[in-house]
Amino acid sequence: MRNRAIPEIAPADRAFVESLVIYEDALILAFDKPAGLPVQTRGNRGRNLDHLTWAFARSNGKRPRLVHRIDAGTSGLLVAAKTQPLSAFLSEQFAERRVEKTYLALVGGDVPASDHGVSHAALTQTGAGHRQSVVVDGALPGAQAAETAWRILARVGDKALIEARPKTGRMHQIRAHLKHLGCPILGDPLYGAGEETAPRLMLHAAGLTLPMPEGDPVSLTAPAPDDFRDW
Repeated sequence: MRNRAIPEIAPADRAFVESLVIYEDALILAFDKPAGLPVQTRGNRGRNLDHLTWAFARSNGKRPRLVHRIDAGTSGLLVAAKTQPLSAFLSEQFAERRVEKTYLALVGGDVPASDHGVSHAALTQTGAGHRQSVVVDGALPGAQAAETAWRILARVGDKALIEARPKTGRMHQIRAHLKHLGCPILGDPLYGAGEETAPRLMLHAAGLTLPMPEGDPVSLTAPAPDDFRDW
């Protein structure tokens, strides 16, 4: 079989994506994606992480495959599998909710009095282009069950640092659930006041624990970036 053609990755882009790698072994690559970099774009227009993984392609045209996604505005962990069998396995682990995910969020507004809780508010998609998930009555046709455990790590006035652990993986789940709690994420243009509160979405994918087909699970962490820590 003829090898697949490998797209040309400019030296600057190659250096950029290599700088994002925070873990690598024989099976996986883990990236610390900066806020603002899309994971994928329609037709591969503009810079996106999925296309940049061609920088790691082998001579036979095979490259690491991302096994999950986060929003473009979210910073933090993304994992790619180096083999097709592992890509299928890890994709299934995400789909079956066997991956432990930890996020950090800076929020503002009516911060809950309790230091921890679990949101079970159902979600559906609405709004322009059906891209925005909104908390709804769980009995509404099309609503999907969603679960996010949360705990407050620090408070300052009407703002807080929250650790969120989503059990399900609905689009915009953490963002919608925190808005539902009364404390949208700072800088969130869809569920909060956008740049009136922060220059970007203050949501960071901080940790993943991945089941592996053989051996122990792999636990990965990505430190919060400088702008997140500053805010």
